[in-house]
Amino acid sequence: MSKILIIEDEPNIRELVKYNLEANGYEAVEAEDGNIGMTKIYTEKPDLVLLDIMLPKKDGYEICREMRSEGNNTPIIMLTAKTEEVDKVLGLEFGADDYIPKPFGVRELMARIKAVLRRYDISEAAAASEVSPIVNVDGLRIDFDRREVTLEGKNVDLTFKEFELLGFLAKNRGHVFTRDELLDKVWGIDYAGETRTVDVHIRYLRKKLGDNDERFIETIRGKGYRMR
Repeated sequence: MSKILIIEDEPNIRELVKYNLEANGYEAVEAEDGNIGMTKIYTEKPDLVLLDIMLPKKDGYEICREMRSEGNNTPIIMLTAKTEEVDKVLGLEFGADDYIPKPFGVRELMARIKAVLRRYDISEAAAASEVSPIVNVDGLRIDFDRREVTLEGKNVDLTFKEFELLGFLAKNRGHVFTRDELLDKVWGIDYAGETRTVDVHIRYLRKKLGDNDERFIETIRGKGYRMR
């Protein structure tokens, strides 16, 4: 049974989500503000976090950033009343796996949770079954067994999804993938996101790799991306 932590300050939303999670076979844990949420991330060790952005004491962006900076790759779905693209992009840049705007339908929320958990489980299982594969690309070293990335010998800290995207491109070097294909292969075929999500993760990967000149990840205009 997967454990899901709901960090949400509106009691009626928490109760609605908790009820439907338990009705669908999940264990639900609640937190009403950012500080309590961070404490329960450590103590409860959830399999997925439903994270509201506008929280008292510590907002969702800060929680997301703190989790990822500490190497915590627990999947995060952000709940937001904001609709501007910049807010969605900011959440993804901080390491969220998906977002869903309020008000949301229960069926859509359950589908998002199922898709993110399944993709995470498949990726973890695939990584565990591989026999220490290592890819080296022009000073970039990707160790799939340890899920470690180094550049010129220095460690590069990536979120779970950033590692999956980089690893997929590296294993298929030279092949051009459209944004839709990357959503399918990296996020899962039923991922209910937008192609903009791919651009955000590519931009963040380039920043962490110092790849402003597209030394590693090349943009093919009108088509998509490929690893050189």
